[in-house]
Amino acid sequence: MNTLEQINNNFEYFSKSEKKVANSILESLQKAIHLCIASLAKLANASEPPVNCFCRRIDTKGFPDFQLRLAQSFGNGTSYVNRLVDQADTVSCHTQKVFDSAIAQLCIVKDNLNTTNINRAIHLLTQANKIAFFGLAASAAVTHGAMSKFFRFYIPVLYFVDVMMQHIYCINYRYGNVVICILPTGRTQNLVEQAKVAKANDAIIITITTANSSLAQIASLSIAITVPEYTNIYMPMASRLAQLTLIDVLATGFILRRGQNFRDNLKRVKDILHDVYPDKL
Repeated sequence: MNTLEQINNNFEYFSKSEKKVANSILESLQKAIHLCIASLAKLANASEPPVNCFCRRIDTKGFPDFQLRLAQSFGNGTSYVNRLVDQADTVSCHTQKVFDSAIAQLCIVKDNLNTTNINRAIHLLTQANKIAFFGLAASAAVTHGAMSKFFRFYIPVLYFVDVMMQHIYCINYRYGNVVICILPTGRTQNLVEQAKVAKANDAIIITITTANSSLAQIASLSIAITVPEYTNIYMPMASRLAQLTLIDVLATGFILRRGQNFRDNLKRVKDILHDVYPDKL
């Protein structure tokens, strides 16, 4: 397990000050390799002792050893592609690696899911007057997929991937609506700020994000997804698959909770679509 994996896997066990150090490192990986301990402490808005505690927490001998191991973490995989893929890999080899990695990481997510929180989320969704999905960057495609899934459930469903549109919706929030924010790191400030505005209007906020992240702490209910994937360096791959799979889990729970009459209506929708587009469905 490299240093980046240790940071992500142990994040929930860090103290508040140590989390600030971890977030600063993850947001500025290339910069963190070259900073002195005082500069890193300043960047994290912390003092030097929490930096040293953070280094010991992830089994390094001190700050210099931590920086060395962090730099070595960049040697794994091809930067900005996939941490398991090497430049010399054949098509057959990198295809196998990508699929095996996706399967393994989905299993990690499944094993770490809190089904109690999933059950609570399904309850909130079935009671909602309207559902809105928020996402940015790589999660934008996930929000569109979520809207397409829930759009068939004869409940008003929206999705927003534009910060200004998200902000306007949060300002005009009405009681009984549910906002689902999807963000793998939970640190992107724009979406965190939108969630704060929605919360100020007594919004019901469900987040799909990293445990104990800034976004998760704002939520009415947070579903933590543990994906050992470093989007600061590599293209987001497994995290999107995990998010979409969780949307399927929520949609399935929604359908089951609504009962047979609801499923009969879904069948009517499918039958109508089949009549209109018989060759495509």
